[in-house]
Amino acid sequence: MLLKDICTLNVACCSRDTGLYEAARLMRQHHTGNLVVVDEMDARRAPAGIVTDRDIVIHALASERDLATTRVADIMSAQVVIAEVSETVAAAMERMRTHGVRRLPLVDRHGALVGIVTLDDLFAAHAKQALELAAILAKEQDQEQRAKL
Repeated sequence: MLLKDICTLNVACCSRDTGLYEAARLMRQHHTGNLVVVDEMDARRAPAGIVTDRDIVIHALASERDLATTRVADIMSAQVVIAEVSETVAAAMERMRTHGVRRLPLVDRHGALVGIVTLDDLFAAHAKQALELAAILAKEQDQEQRAKL
């Protein structure tokens, strides 16, 4: 299975200069706990980092920063780990495990942001596969029972 088959294409984004109040509003608006921080380059968006609701709480609120003047760039994770949309789910899982991240912004071959895959997406994809395997087993058992009649 490829990442392009399970990713979220409508990525919630912001710039480095976005204030924390605006970042929180964007998270609420998009029903997400993270924003991909992007740099605009040649009419495309390139991932520069990720900011999460946890970053806002731990690195800003709990540190008593001035929330009105703190910018996303001040608290974001700048060591963003990315993947290409053409990569496999297995490769993404390995990368996430190796780097200890729960989210991978997805880029095209030119480095432009096209989606994001999260740990939740991976769980959902694997749960769907597990249900399909269970359906195969149930069908097989049903056929065996019918053959005995």
